[in-house]
Amino acid sequence: MSGVRARNEELTRLGLTLPGFVDRNRIIASLPSLGLLTLAGHTPDHFDVSYHEISDLKKLPELPVDFDLVAISTFTAQFLEACHVADYYRSRNIPVVMGGITVSALQTESLEHCTSIVVGEGEYVWPELLHDFELGRLKPVYRGTQEVDLSQTAMPRFGLLDPSKYNRLTVQTSRGCPHRCEFCASSILLTRRYKVKPVVKVIQEIQAIKRIWPKPFIEFADDNSFADRSHYKGLLRKLAKENVRWFTEADVRVAQDEELLALIRDSGCQQVLIGLESQRPTSLHGVEMKSDWKSRQRDFYKDAIARIQSYGITVNGCFIFGLDGDTPEVFDETLEFVRDSGLYEVQITYLTAFPGTPLYARLKSEGRILRDRAWELCTLFDINFQPKDMSVEDLQTGFVRLTKQLYSAEETRQRRSRFKHMLRHSPNFGRQAQPNALAA
Repeated sequence: MSGVRARNEELTRLGLTLPGFVDRNRIIASLPSLGLLTLAGHTPDHFDVSYHEISDLKKLPELPVDFDLVAISTFTAQFLEACHVADYYRSRNIPVVMGGITVSALQTESLEHCTSIVVGEGEYVWPELLHDFELGRLKPVYRGTQEVDLSQTAMPRFGLLDPSKYNRLTVQTSRGCPHRCEFCASSILLTRRYKVKPVVKVIQEIQAIKRIWPKPFIEFADDNSFADRSHYKGLLRKLAKENVRWFTEADVRVAQDEELLALIRDSGCQQVLIGLESQRPTSLHGVEMKSDWKSRQRDFYKDAIARIQSYGITVNGCFIFGLDGDTPEVFDETLEFVRDSGLYEVQITYLTAFPGTPLYARLKSEGRILRDRAWELCTLFDINFQPKDMSVEDLQTGFVRLTKQLYSAEETRQRRSRFKHMLRHSPNFGRQAQPNALAA
């Protein structure tokens, strides 16, 4: 169950006329659940497995009931809807299992609606759960307490998908992140360390996708690709031979390694999404909780963007509004930074207090959560907390105004034009990495 459906009516209306504003979020909404596909790969052959998007099932007169067991994964914003689906199947005596990041953070609430929950990483406990199911003794909670080794995970069942329904398919090359950002609700909530998947397994998964989609667009479902540079250089050399287009998320350190950038360019990368969060030093302070790493990168932002894009790799710079250092002036400052930096693309969201994050715990302790358990507001485009140095209305008004400016036809045209002009004079664009860099 996925999909970004903002409750904010004004932003929803804007999305109809400023498609650049919602492009990335529509992509996210259309991605299949790689977690469920991976669990399907860990399912014994004597089970008959099918994969469904809830949006497809809801087109039917009623949800199908010809299942012996239902497994549900969901984004936070759709958690309440997922609970309704779980209630539907349980009312028909069909056991339901729920799992994923949101369920791991909301264990008590989830157990009110399903037979069992999987907490943490699911690969190792899924076979145990299925064994208990066959014996008729499902336990309420299955905890992935053993750290999953990505070299031992099964191939996701990409063959369960109809590729015509998706504009890209996902492959996970790493899990976790070296940083610990207060707001992050990603896989760092499931794993205690950053880990990579062996190159050979990644290439095998890409080749499996190519068997159902000859010329695919791949999204690396990573929290932070390229953190292990040596590993990724080996992967990129192999990836360059697969003739695929791809997208990923990384941090600004990727710009520090020219050889890495050349390999990224030559292996089919279309864009790198980088969480800049803010151009304002006071807003960045404290965002990364281990060593204030984000704040220490601020002065490198423009140089990093210029260097990455000089290789023909577009950068989607992501900004978050509502950070504790933000005031109403932050919106104009961000517009100026986007223009000056030459960013090809930009993504803006509200700071969002997701369940299970340090941010949610802190804001709740400070009495700043506007409405507790309002998980439907966790869309990134709805406000669910009281900002520190501006009103909710200030945050809303400034965000909408910036949205209109950033995604106007003229601003978008100018960003594209600046990028194309830069490429015409870039010594790094169109060059192939040295032969030894592309060696197997």
